[in-house]
Amino acid sequence: MAAKTKFRGSFTALVTPFKNGSLDEAAFRSLVNWQISEGTNGLVPVGTTGESPTLSHDEHKKVVEWCIAEAKGRVPVIAGAGSNSTKEAIELAQHAEKAGADAVLVVTPYYNKPTQEGMYQHFKAINDAIGIPIIIYNIPPRSVIDMSVDTMKRLWELKNIAGVKDATASMVRVSQQRAAMGEDFNQLSGEDATIIGYMAHGGHGCISVTSNVAPRLCSEFQAAWAKGDHATALKIHDKLMPLHNNLFIESNPAPIKYAMSLLGKLDETLRLPMVPVTEPTRVAVRSAMVHAGLIN
Repeated sequence: MAAKTKFRGSFTALVTPFKNGSLDEAAFRSLVNWQISEGTNGLVPVGTTGESPTLSHDEHKKVVEWCIAEAKGRVPVIAGAGSNSTKEAIELAQHAEKAGADAVLVVTPYYNKPTQEGMYQHFKAINDAIGIPIIIYNIPPRSVIDMSVDTMKRLWELKNIAGVKDATASMVRVSQQRAAMGEDFNQLSGEDATIIGYMAHGGHGCISVTSNVAPRLCSEFQAAWAKGDHATALKIHDKLMPLHNNLFIESNPAPIKYAMSLLGKLDETLRLPMVPVTEPTRVAVRSAMVHAGLIN
């Protein structure tokens, strides 16, 4: 039987702060503590939002270690461990396990466009190399490929495949995956804007970009939904919806880093080819933060 995870609620896809071209360890550790104090249910370091493509492997591993050390077991840590090289993904996953991660998030291999069988073999190789749960990250807009429900069902038979971060934005997919794998298959949304529909179709939570800047509201949304208080959940969603939209006017994580700089949480520094957002996007992000009650 496959691994089981019971990840529920709001998990933050953490940004990676930089200063003077290097990792800003103090800012990152401060973010981890702030997120937990604001009610975030779990942390996901070094995913796309954490600018994993431009971190060296050593930097990637440091961020995972800092996150686990600072969280101190208070919330689960799902460490990013994806690569379009199976060998590299295995190395990152093994490091995350050794560092004490609760699970790893492994993206479908981008750019080289493997077939469904290639994806199966990629995830099987990682499964066979570690002993902690694996969350499949299915994000066709970035990876170009889309893992089918049938491939997921095959993978679900392996011991460490536990669930999915679903960034397809397809409400149908949630129900299809429930039908194929059952309630124990841990389904987390990777799309903030469609989260109400995702939860209504049987999702378990969200790995969120918005929760970097609005951790309490994102957590309160999930708590209200879990209690069946859908009216409160909808009210919170309405507060957050402009943020959910405007944080993606330009490529993530440039808008979210600008938003967090407005809260004084980090420098608005990115690594090329990512660049700071344009003035119209700044206006839109600031307006959305005012709408959410995060700034005046």
